[in-house]
Amino acid sequence: MLMEAQSQQQATKTHQYDAADVVLDCQAKQIFYSDFLAVRDSHVPIVKNKITGFIGPSGCGKSTVLKSINRMNDLIRGFRFEGNVHFHGMDIYDKKVDPVSVRRNIGMVFQQPNPFSMSIYENVAFGLRLNRYKGDMDEKVEKALRGAALWDEVKNKLKNNGLSLSGGQQQRLCIARAIATEPQVLLMDEPCSALDPIATRQIEELMVQLKERFTVAIVTHNMQQAQRVADQTAFFAVDISRGGRTGYLVEMAPTAELFSNPQEELTKEYLHGEFS
Repeated sequence: MLMEAQSQQQATKTHQYDAADVVLDCQAKQIFYSDFLAVRDSHVPIVKNKITGFIGPSGCGKSTVLKSINRMNDLIRGFRFEGNVHFHGMDIYDKKVDPVSVRRNIGMVFQQPNPFSMSIYENVAFGLRLNRYKGDMDEKVEKALRGAALWDEVKNKLKNNGLSLSGGQQQRLCIARAIATEPQVLLMDEPCSALDPIATRQIEELMVQLKERFTVAIVTHNMQQAQRVADQTAFFAVDISRGGRTGYLVEMAPTAELFSNPQEELTKEYLHGEFS
Protein backbone atom coordinates (compact mmCIF):
# COMPACT_ATOMS: atom_id res chain seq x y z
CA MET A 1 0.00 0.00 0.00
CA LEU A 2 1.30 3.43 -0.92
CA MET A 3 2.00 5.48 2.16
CA GLU A 4 1.86 9.21 1.45
CA ALA A 5 2.75 12.31 3.41
CA GLN A 6 -0.21 13.86 5.17
CA SER A 7 1.26 17.15 6.40
CA GLN A 8 2.02 20.27 4.41
CA GLN A 9 4.33 21.42 7.20
CA GLN A 10 7.01 18.74 6.89
CA ALA A 11 10.46 20.33 6.63
CA THR A 12 12.77 19.35 3.81
CA LYS A 13 16.24 18.15 4.71
CA THR A 14 18.75 19.30 2.08
CA HIS A 15 22.48 18.76 2.41
CA GLN A 16 24.48 21.97 2.25
CA TYR A 17 26.61 22.22 -0.88
CA ASP A 18 29.39 24.68 -1.64
CA ALA A 19 27.82 27.41 -3.79
CA ALA A 20 30.86 27.37 -6.08
CA ASP A 21 30.11 23.73 -6.98
CA VAL A 22 26.41 24.26 -7.75
CA VAL A 23 25.93 24.67 -11.51
CA LEU A 24 22.15 24.75 -11.39
CA ASP A 25 20.04 25.67 -8.37
CA CYS A 26 16.34 24.78 -8.66
CA GLN A 27 13.98 26.41 -6.16
CA ALA A 28 10.55 25.09 -7.12
CA LYS A 29 8.11 26.77 -4.74
CA GLN A 30 5.04 25.65 -6.67
CA ILE A 31 4.54 23.98 -10.06
CA PHE A 32 1.09 23.91 -11.57
CA TYR A 33 -0.62 22.24 -14.51
CA SER A 34 -3.62 24.56 -14.88
CA ASP A 35 -5.24 24.44 -11.39
CA PHE A 36 -3.45 21.25 -10.29
CA LEU A 37 -0.57 21.80 -7.87
CA ALA A 38 1.92 19.17 -9.04
CA VAL A 39 4.95 20.06 -6.91
CA ARG A 40 5.65 22.26 -3.92
CA ASP A 41 8.63 23.29 -1.77
CA SER A 42 11.44 21.53 -3.60
CA HIS A 43 14.98 22.91 -3.51
CA VAL A 44 17.33 20.83 -5.67
CA PRO A 45 20.94 21.98 -6.19
CA ILE A 46 22.70 20.27 -9.11
CA VAL A 47 26.46 19.95 -8.50
CA LYS A 48 29.09 20.28 -11.22
CA ASN A 49 30.45 17.05 -12.74
CA LYS A 50 28.33 14.92 -10.44
CA ILE A 51 25.29 12.72 -11.05
CA THR A 52 22.18 13.78 -9.15
CA GLY A 53 19.54 11.07 -8.81
CA PHE A 54 15.82 11.75 -8.30
CA ILE A 55 13.92 8.89 -6.62
CA GLY A 56 10.44 8.47 -5.18
CA PRO A 57 7.04 6.84 -5.81
CA SER A 58 5.01 7.42 -8.97
CA GLY A 59 3.34 10.82 -9.07
CA CYS A 60 5.79 12.47 -6.68
CA GLY A 61 6.86 15.11 -9.20
CA LYS A 62 10.43 14.03 -9.86
CA SER A 63 10.06 14.12 -13.67
CA THR A 64 8.15 17.41 -13.46
CA VAL A 65 11.04 18.97 -11.52
CA LEU A 66 13.62 17.51 -13.90
CA LYS A 67 11.85 18.88 -16.99
CA SER A 68 11.42 22.25 -15.30
CA ILE A 69 15.20 22.54 -15.10
CA ASN A 70 15.45 23.15 -18.86
CA ARG A 71 11.95 24.56 -19.37
CA MET A 72 10.77 21.48 -21.25
CA ASN A 73 7.46 21.76 -19.39
CA ASP A 74 6.83 25.10 -21.08
CA LEU A 75 5.53 23.05 -24.01
CA ILE A 76 2.62 21.74 -21.87
CA ARG A 77 -0.57 23.83 -21.87
CA GLY A 78 -1.39 25.24 -18.44
CA PHE A 79 2.10 24.75 -17.00
CA ARG A 80 3.16 27.40 -14.48
CA PHE A 81 6.38 27.55 -12.49
CA GLU A 82 6.68 29.62 -9.33
CA GLY A 83 10.18 30.00 -7.97
CA ASN A 84 13.47 30.21 -9.82
CA VAL A 85 16.12 28.07 -11.45
CA HIS A 86 19.53 29.71 -11.36
CA PHE A 87 22.00 28.51 -13.97
CA HIS A 88 25.39 30.11 -13.33
CA GLY A 89 23.53 32.86 -11.49
CA MET A 90 20.98 33.54 -14.24
CA ASP A 91 17.32 32.74 -13.59
CA ILE A 92 16.25 30.68 -16.61
CA TYR A 93 12.61 31.67 -15.95
CA ASP A 94 13.36 35.36 -16.38
CA LYS A 95 11.13 36.76 -19.14
CA LYS A 96 14.19 37.90 -21.07
CA VAL A 97 15.62 34.39 -21.31
CA ASP A 98 15.01 32.37 -24.50
CA PRO A 99 13.93 28.78 -23.63
CA VAL A 100 15.66 27.51 -26.79
CA SER A 101 19.00 28.85 -25.58
CA VAL A 102 18.35 27.21 -22.20
CA ARG A 103 17.85 23.81 -23.85
CA ARG A 104 21.00 24.31 -25.89
CA ASN A 105 22.97 24.41 -22.63
CA ILE A 106 20.84 21.92 -20.69
CA GLY A 107 20.23 18.83 -22.84
CA MET A 108 17.60 16.14 -22.34
CA VAL A 109 17.39 12.37 -22.86
CA PHE A 110 13.92 10.85 -22.51
CA GLN A 111 12.52 7.62 -21.09
CA GLN A 112 11.82 6.00 -24.46
CA PRO A 113 14.62 6.10 -27.06
CA ASN A 114 13.40 8.55 -29.70
CA PRO A 115 15.81 8.61 -32.64
CA PHE A 116 14.57 10.41 -35.73
CA SER A 117 13.71 8.45 -38.86
CA MET A 118 16.93 9.45 -40.59
CA SER A 119 20.47 8.18 -40.79
CA ILE A 120 22.59 7.61 -37.70
CA TYR A 121 24.86 10.41 -38.90
CA GLU A 122 22.00 12.88 -39.40
CA ASN A 123 20.50 12.00 -36.00
CA VAL A 124 23.70 13.17 -34.33
CA ALA A 125 24.17 16.14 -36.66
CA PHE A 126 20.58 17.34 -36.21
CA GLY A 127 21.17 19.71 -33.30
CA LEU A 128 24.42 20.95 -34.79
CA ARG A 129 22.68 21.88 -38.04
CA LEU A 130 19.85 23.50 -36.08
CA ASN A 131 22.42 25.64 -34.28
CA ARG A 132 24.13 26.44 -37.61
CA TYR A 133 27.42 24.82 -36.69
CA LYS A 134 30.07 25.80 -39.26
CA GLY A 135 32.96 23.56 -38.24
CA ASP A 136 33.97 20.01 -39.19
CA MET A 137 30.67 18.11 -38.96
CA ASP A 138 32.26 14.68 -39.43
CA GLU A 139 34.59 15.33 -36.51
CA LYS A 140 31.75 16.50 -34.28
CA VAL A 141 29.57 13.50 -35.13
CA GLU A 142 32.39 11.07 -34.44
CA LYS A 143 33.25 12.79 -31.14
CA ALA A 144 29.63 12.57 -29.98
CA LEU A 145 29.29 8.91 -30.97
CA ARG A 146 32.53 8.11 -29.18
CA GLY A 147 31.29 10.05 -26.15
CA ALA A 148 28.16 7.89 -26.17
CA ALA A 149 30.23 4.69 -26.47
CA LEU A 150 28.60 3.91 -29.82
CA TRP A 151 31.21 4.76 -32.45
CA ASP A 152 32.80 1.31 -32.76
CA GLU A 153 29.39 -0.28 -33.27
CA VAL A 154 28.14 2.10 -35.98
CA LYS A 155 31.17 3.64 -37.69
CA ASN A 156 30.69 1.48 -40.77
CA LYS A 157 26.95 2.06 -41.08
CA LEU A 158 26.46 5.79 -40.46
CA LYS A 159 24.08 5.99 -43.42
CA ASN A 160 21.74 3.39 -41.91
CA ASN A 161 18.49 4.59 -40.36
CA GLY A 162 18.78 5.26 -36.62
CA LEU A 163 15.62 3.20 -36.08
CA SER A 164 17.48 0.09 -37.29
CA LEU A 165 19.54 -0.01 -34.08
CA SER A 166 18.68 -2.05 -30.98
CA GLY A 167 16.90 -0.36 -28.07
CA GLY A 168 20.10 0.18 -26.09
CA GLN A 169 21.92 1.49 -29.16
CA GLN A 170 19.03 3.82 -29.92
CA GLN A 171 19.24 5.29 -26.42
CA ARG A 172 22.98 5.80 -26.79
CA LEU A 173 22.31 7.43 -30.17
CA CYS A 174 19.93 9.83 -28.42
CA ILE A 175 22.64 10.54 -25.85
CA ALA A 176 25.09 11.21 -28.70
CA ARG A 177 22.57 13.60 -30.26
CA ALA A 178 22.17 15.37 -26.90
CA ILE A 179 25.89 15.79 -26.23
CA ALA A 180 26.87 16.71 -29.81
CA THR A 181 26.07 20.37 -29.11
CA GLU A 182 28.15 20.10 -25.90
CA PRO A 183 25.59 21.22 -23.30
CA GLN A 184 26.85 21.90 -19.80
CA VAL A 185 24.12 19.85 -18.13
CA LEU A 186 22.52 16.59 -19.28
CA LEU A 187 19.09 15.61 -17.92
CA MET A 188 17.96 11.98 -18.21
CA ASP A 189 14.36 10.96 -17.47
CA GLU A 190 14.37 7.22 -16.65
CA PRO A 191 16.74 6.48 -19.56
CA CYS A 192 16.93 2.75 -18.78
CA SER A 193 13.28 1.92 -18.05
CA ALA A 194 12.68 0.50 -21.56
CA LEU A 195 15.97 -1.39 -21.77
CA ASP A 196 17.11 -4.91 -20.92
CA PRO A 197 19.65 -5.49 -18.09
CA ILE A 198 22.67 -5.58 -20.42
CA ALA A 199 21.73 -2.33 -22.15
CA THR A 200 20.91 -0.80 -18.76
CA ARG A 201 24.38 -1.59 -17.46
CA GLN A 202 25.92 -0.05 -20.60
CA ILE A 203 23.96 3.17 -20.06
CA GLU A 204 24.90 3.25 -16.38
CA GLU A 205 28.59 2.86 -17.21
CA LEU A 206 28.21 5.57 -19.82
CA MET A 207 26.63 7.97 -17.32
CA VAL A 208 29.60 7.57 -15.01
CA GLN A 209 31.93 8.40 -17.92
CA LEU A 210 29.81 11.36 -19.03
CA LYS A 211 30.02 13.14 -15.68
CA GLU A 212 33.70 13.79 -16.40
CA ARG A 213 32.55 16.18 -19.16
CA PHE A 214 29.01 17.06 -18.15
CA THR A 215 26.86 17.63 -15.09
CA VAL A 216 24.15 14.95 -15.02
CA ALA A 217 20.72 14.65 -13.36
CA ILE A 218 18.69 11.45 -13.67
CA VAL A 219 15.19 10.36 -12.68
CA THR A 220 15.03 6.67 -11.80
CA HIS A 221 12.51 4.28 -10.23
CA ASN A 222 15.37 1.88 -9.53
CA MET A 223 16.92 2.55 -6.13
CA GLN A 224 19.79 0.19 -6.88
CA GLN A 225 20.55 2.22 -9.99
CA ALA A 226 20.63 5.40 -7.93
CA GLN A 227 23.07 3.76 -5.55
CA ARG A 228 25.27 2.57 -8.43
CA VAL A 229 25.54 5.83 -10.37
CA ALA A 230 24.35 8.86 -8.38
CA ASP A 231 26.73 10.98 -6.31
CA GLN A 232 23.81 12.72 -4.59
CA THR A 233 20.18 11.69 -4.38
CA ALA A 234 16.93 13.61 -3.89
CA PHE A 235 13.94 11.72 -2.48
CA PHE A 236 10.45 13.00 -3.37
CA ALA A 237 7.12 11.91 -1.87
CA VAL A 238 3.42 12.65 -2.38
CA ASP A 239 1.33 14.95 -0.18
CA ILE A 240 -2.42 14.25 -0.08
CA SER A 241 -3.30 16.55 2.83
CA ARG A 242 -5.37 18.91 0.68
CA GLY A 243 -7.20 16.25 -1.23
CA GLY A 244 -4.85 16.31 -4.21
CA ARG A 245 -1.59 14.56 -5.01
CA THR A 246 1.23 17.07 -4.72
CA GLY A 247 4.85 16.00 -4.94
CA TYR A 248 7.56 17.56 -2.80
CA LEU A 249 11.19 17.03 -1.86
CA VAL A 250 11.56 15.21 1.45
CA GLU A 251 15.31 14.87 1.70
CA MET A 252 18.45 15.32 -0.37
CA ALA A 253 21.98 14.22 0.51
CA PRO A 254 25.07 12.46 -0.86
CA THR A 255 23.85 9.07 -2.03
CA ALA A 256 25.81 6.91 0.42
CA GLU A 257 24.63 9.10 3.28
CA LEU A 258 20.98 9.12 2.23
CA PHE A 259 20.80 5.35 1.83
CA SER A 260 22.78 4.48 4.96
CA ASN A 261 21.56 7.19 7.31
CA PRO A 262 18.40 8.96 6.11
CA GLN A 263 17.27 11.81 8.34
CA GLU A 264 13.53 11.62 7.63
CA GLU A 265 11.23 8.82 8.75
CA LEU A 266 9.44 8.88 5.38
CA THR A 267 12.75 8.32 3.60
CA LYS A 268 13.52 5.36 5.85
CA GLU A 269 10.12 3.82 5.12
CA TYR A 270 10.55 4.22 1.36
CA LEU A 271 14.08 2.78 1.36
CA HIS A 272 12.88 -0.18 3.45
CA GLY A 273 10.18 -0.92 0.88
CA GLU A 274 7.22 0.00 3.08
CA PHE A 275 5.65 1.86 0.13
CA SER A 276 6.50 2.32 -3.52
